[in-house]
Amino acid sequence: MSTDDEPAEDPANPAASSASSPAGDLAIPADDAAGPAGPSAAGTARPRGIGRQGSYSKGIARRQEILDRAIEVFRDRGADGTSLRRIAEAIGVSHGALLHYFSSREELLVAVYEHAERRRDLDRLEREGPSALDDERAVEVMANAALANLEVPGLVQLYSTLVATSLESERGPAKEFFTARFENVRGGLATRLREDQAAGRVRGDVDPEQMAALIVAASDGLQIQWLLEPSIQLQRTLELFAVLLEP
Repeated sequence: MSTDDEPAEDPANPAASSASSPAGDLAIPADDAAGPAGPSAAGTARPRGIGRQGSYSKGIARRQEILDRAIEVFRDRGADGTSLRRIAEAIGVSHGALLHYFSSREELLVAVYEHAERRRDLDRLEREGPSALDDERAVEVMANAALANLEVPGLVQLYSTLVATSLESERGPAKEFFTARFENVRGGLATRLREDQAAGRVRGDVDPEQMAALIVAASDGLQIQWLLEPSIQLQRTLELFAVLLEP
């Protein structure tokens, strides 16, 4: 991997461009602007990209390369207790080059999770096509997304770690990302539930917003249980909601 810095940006001052803009760390990268939300977001827009995105195509591609390599490193070694400097060494870039895009270990881990989730969703779109997502009922959205999470080693662990991190402080990359993400997921599920109600597939006496929050809570809780006991039937258990919601 090349360690040349992106043109017209200063690796010695990685916060320079983000500090000068209200968008800052949450600027939308070029590869996200028109990208699909995927099943994890239940058809809504994703929270915007974490860290500096780069103003040139070379910088954007390099950031993608760093995240792709980081996913492989975490898959093999995990992320617990690993400093940003050691992560840089494992990825094969200098500490300064990594700081050029991510100002902290937490910011990098959030970006890795977001990138892994997007790759998973794009892979599914390539395999099944957009109609597979359009035809999903609300319960199927969460069941299929949770099942897909289990197929990416370390993704559920990383998710659980970052959600816990987001609860430990009032501000920070994890807090901002997961607050926005939960809002998007609940909103997307509520929309799908209303569509299912209109089509007669879901009982009409349940509140879509409340049920969406309950389905998200069940999905997250079951994934944590699966971490402790892999025999948990995650998809089948989540699909019980479909039975409970039948008209």
